[in-house]
Amino acid sequence: MASVTQQQIQKFHKDGFLVLEQFFSAEECDSMRRQIQRIVAEMEVPPHCRTAFSTRQEEQLQQQGSSDYFLTSGDKIRFFFEKGVLDEKGNFLVPKEKSVSKIGHALHACDPVFKQITHSPKVQQPGIGGEVTPHQDASFLHTEPLGRILGFWIALEDATQENGCLWFIPGSHTNGITRRMVRAASGASTCVEFVGSEPAYDDKQFIPLPINKGGLILIHGEVVHKSELNSSESSRHVFTFHVMEAKGTTWSKENWLQPTPELPFPSLYT
Repeated sequence: MASVTQQQIQKFHKDGFLVLEQFFSAEECDSMRRQIQRIVAEMEVPPHCRTAFSTRQEEQLQQQGSSDYFLTSGDKIRFFFEKGVLDEKGNFLVPKEKSVSKIGHALHACDPVFKQITHSPKVQQPGIGGEVTPHQDASFLHTEPLGRILGFWIALEDATQENGCLWFIPGSHTNGITRRMVRAASGASTCVEFVGSEPAYDDKQFIPLPINKGGLILIHGEVVHKSELNSSESSRHVFTFHVMEAKGTTWSKENWLQPTPELPFPSLYT
C-alpha cells in the first residue's frame, strides 16, 4: 500500500471518509475469512444468549440493551445474529454460517490470525452484511473531552451496492453528535440507554462507496454512514476496528464498551 498523500488527507478532512484500495492482500483477506468460517463452525451460544444485532434504537434497547451477553463482550469473542434467523426459543431457522451478523469484540486479542494481522486496539463487527442504519461511531464510543475516533472498515471481499456497501453523507462530521448510547444506571430495565435523539436524515444526501476486496475505508467517528440490507446471493464479509485519540482524553465510563484488567486497551504509540 502506498503512503497517504497530502491530497488524500485533505479529502478525508473535507468528506469525513477516505477510500484506500489494496490495503490488505487477497491472501490476507482469504486467511481472515477462512478463520471466521472455523470460528463460526465451532461457535456455541446458549439459546437464551442468542440476540439479533441492530443499530435501530428501539431494537438495540430490546436486544443488546437488555443483554449482559452484549455488555460484557469487550474482552471475548461473541456472536450476534441477523434478524429473522432465530425462532422465539432461540433455535436457528437457517444454517448457522448464514445467521451471523457480527462477531465481537476481541478477535484482535483472542484469535491468533486476527491478532497477527491487525495488532489493533479494539475490534468490532466482522460482518456478513446486515443492515446498519444511519449513525455516527462516536455516538457509541466516546472520550472526554471529545477526541478523534477513527473507524477502519476493511472489505474481505468486494462490497457493492447490491451486497451492502457503505453509504455516507459527505461533510456530516462537522455537525457534531446529537445522540449517545450510554450504560444505564443500576437497576434500570435495560443495560444501555440513549441520551439525545438521532435526526431524520435525507436519503438523497447519502452517496454509495463500493470498494474492492482488500480495500480500506477510513471513517471519521462523527461522519454519518449506513449500509443497506444485503438481500443478494453474495456475502459481504468485512473486518472493522476503531482507534481513539488517547492524548489528553479519558475513555468515558458511560461507554457500553469498557476495558478490563484482562484486556486493557493497548496503545499504538508509547
